[in-house]
Amino acid sequence: MSTPDEPTPPESVPGPPGPGPTPPHGAHGLPLTRGQKWTTYKESPYFPATVLLLILAAAAGLFAGSYTYAMANPTPHRIPAAVVSLQETARGKAFVTAMDEALDASLDVHRYDTAVEAREALEEQEVFAIVRPSRAGVALDVAGASGAAVAQLLAESAVKVGDKLGVPVSVTDVKPLQKGDPRGLALFYISLAAVIIGFVGAIQLSVHARSLIPLERIAFTVAYSMLGAFSIAAVVDWLLGAVDLPFAESWAILALTMFTSGMVFTMFNTLLGRWAMIPTWGVMVLLGNPSSGGAVSWPLLPSLLGHIGRWLPPGASVNAQHTAVYYQGHQRLFPYLVLAAWSLVSCTVFWVWRHRHPGGRDHMPQHAAAAG
Repeated sequence: MSTPDEPTPPESVPGPPGPGPTPPHGAHGLPLTRGQKWTTYKESPYFPATVLLLILAAAAGLFAGSYTYAMANPTPHRIPAAVVSLQETARGKAFVTAMDEALDASLDVHRYDTAVEAREALEEQEVFAIVRPSRAGVALDVAGASGAAVAQLLAESAVKVGDKLGVPVSVTDVKPLQKGDPRGLALFYISLAAVIIGFVGAIQLSVHARSLIPLERIAFTVAYSMLGAFSIAAVVDWLLGAVDLPFAESWAILALTMFTSGMVFTMFNTLLGRWAMIPTWGVMVLLGNPSSGGAVSWPLLPSLLGHIGRWLPPGASVNAQHTAVYYQGHQRLFPYLVLAAWSLVSCTVFWVWRHRHPGGRDHMPQHAAAAG
């Protein structure tokens, strides 16, 4: 026991309170709410990565599904065919009727008085075959260039029907495919290359040349389209010799296709930002390429795809290229109008809403900006 004269031990002297322990994480030590956790997650890099993961998984399935649906089991739906003078005889009527039955009622008969009129319709791609009388029985003229699978289907069906009816049938391919492209796929491949490289080029410009202003971006899209189209045509024609192209016309079609594809991505990039690849891929690859008629001719495509494909850039490109190579002198304006319309709309949207595009740069000189 201490006396009043004895000093108080230091440890017993009260002092100011210390800093105390560190409070737990979170405001006032409370755990994060569900809403705060969601906000934190959305602002982290994990959110776009997760969304992209789901999109890629869905795109893989849709990609495989769209091509399988359109091309794995081609079935005739409507095959236009010219019939010359056969309907006047009982044998002719029986042959045409049996052909239609063999093709599951898909034969769309167009009647012509003369073989010359029927051949003109074939050159204009209004019909895919000509059925006409011959000295021995029936003659079938097919156009392999209009679709190898369609020509093969018509020829096989005609021979079977002729054997069944006891009518001799002679088959002639009046528009054969070129020797270097026996299945008629080369034109589809070069159009596919133009479409893919077209929007991939625009993607690369948006990543590696982000500061381009609108006019410069359009100019560089034109430039890589011209050079890329020349490269495609030169490799396929001059280097590989797969197809004898009308070089200037094919080059122009490929360049217009690449430019259109590039500007379609640029348009969606203006409207949707970083998610622009989704609609671009949907329009150009998932829907456009399978319905283009390049790998499977449109009479064998599902009806809806056969109609939609002509209004999309890949289908327009294939149609224009196909006519340029195999039906020279009978080129139609429609495919060019489709490509031009998509290009014009894409450029217009990009230009009107150019302030929303993630690219561009400030034109104010640096010394002027510093003075300001």
